[in-house]
Amino acid sequence: MRKIFFLLLFVFVPFLLFGQNATEIVKKANDLVMGKTSQGINKMKVVRPDWSREVTMKVWSKGTDYYMILITAPAREKGQVFLKRKNELWNWMPSIGRMIKIPPSMMMQSWMGSDFTNDDLLKESSIVVDYTHKIIGSEKVDGYDCYKIELTPKPNAAVVWGKILMWVSKKGYYELQIEYFDETGTLINKQLGSEIKKMGSRTLPTKFTMIPMDKKGNKTILKLINVVFNKPIPDRFFSQQNMKRLR
Repeated sequence: MRKIFFLLLFVFVPFLLFGQNATEIVKKANDLVMGKTSQGINKMKVVRPDWSREVTMKVWSKGTDYYMILITAPAREKGQVFLKRKNELWNWMPSIGRMIKIPPSMMMQSWMGSDFTNDDLLKESSIVVDYTHKIIGSEKVDGYDCYKIELTPKPNAAVVWGKILMWVSKKGYYELQIEYFDETGTLINKQLGSEIKKMGSRTLPTKFTMIPMDKKGNKTILKLINVVFNKPIPDRFFSQQNMKRLR
């Protein structure tokens, strides 16, 4: 009887303290920035101690299976396209007329010379599907009361991180801070969400800053310039043929 009592405490006390299931919170936060579909313009600034550069892109997404990025500036990289279609990742490079398949082994590689990885931008893994979630506390970030949630990889999940910590606001479900750890438990990258404003039909963070922990003075800032959510996009849009036609 005592065992059953303590088991019930283990299951229900976190719910009584925090009011929601951790997976539900992560899903709501993820859905806020993704929507059923999204399409818009983003600007990325790579900052280094002695230089910086900007990349402008058009982005389309549909759920977690389809993602397309078209680079529109600077001129030397204009026209380059990245595609995720289910479990396949591709890069079209018009300057050399080549379509390159991105293998899973390159998911931890820098995307376009930034502090974001291929996995961060192309969403090869899913924080909702590929991880288990547990509320481990309640803390404030930038004045917002937040759930502190620990994400651990599911067995055999094809993920690049050994652990993730997320701070999601209790009001609005904003992803305000994410910490990425390797398999040894070392903190590798920290992402900060800020500049919360109305974008299309929803209110969300529109600035995401990725900071590598081992490179002082380095950071990458991704800004959402204009985004439309839940406008229908056919699956056929996300094709290798269309990669070559995008403008």
